[in-house]
Amino acid sequence: MPRQIDNTTWIWTIVMDPEKEAQILGQNDTRDDISFIPAFLNKEDAQQGLIQLHCERGRKYEPQAMLYEDLLRYALDSQFLIYLLDGDGKILDILPTQYDDR
Repeated sequence: MPRQIDNTTWIWTIVMDPEKEAQILGQNDTRDDISFIPAFLNKEDAQQGLIQLHCERGRKYEPQAMLYEDLLRYALDSQFLIYLLDGDGKILDILPTQYDDR
């Protein structure tokens, strides 16, 4: 069970093209048609988990930390869920459990 996550928790995500037009990496579970952002509790898991993710050739990817509150706002605005993963790509938790109707 992962540790308790609140708005001030630092979460690691994967950022595409960090020196250019940085963008958080999103993924799509085609089986269930769910768009999600892979997130990790620490940098080591993010680095290890990166090899499990679908990435476009020719783009640079790097783990970056951000506050959970900021990632949550980005995910809700983009209608993505957040999949909290371990370094092997195993889903530890799905955050939030439903979209906010703002």
